[in-house]
Amino acid sequence: MKPLFLAALLALAGLPALAQNADGLPQETVDAIMAKLAAMNCQMDPDDIEAEDEGFDLDDVICEGGQQYDILLDMDFNEIDRRAE
Repeated sequence: MKPLFLAALLALAGLPALAQNADGLPQETVDAIMAKLAAMNCQMDPDDIEAEDEGFDLDDVICEGGQQYDILLDMDFNEIDRRAE
């Protein structure tokens, strides 16, 4: 019984790491960015979100029509730049 309890405790200790993307952003931020992209008819892998001093750099965003972009959002999740790839 003790090994099972220890395994469960170790699994729970790793949960906070799952609440962040590859760049260490909180899940709330990732969710807000993904919602913004959905409203823009775009999608991407959340692991391609990078925090910048002025906001967020979104790499390899695929938008309606299949065009791929790099998009820059400010800290309020407003689009400030879009570059076609």
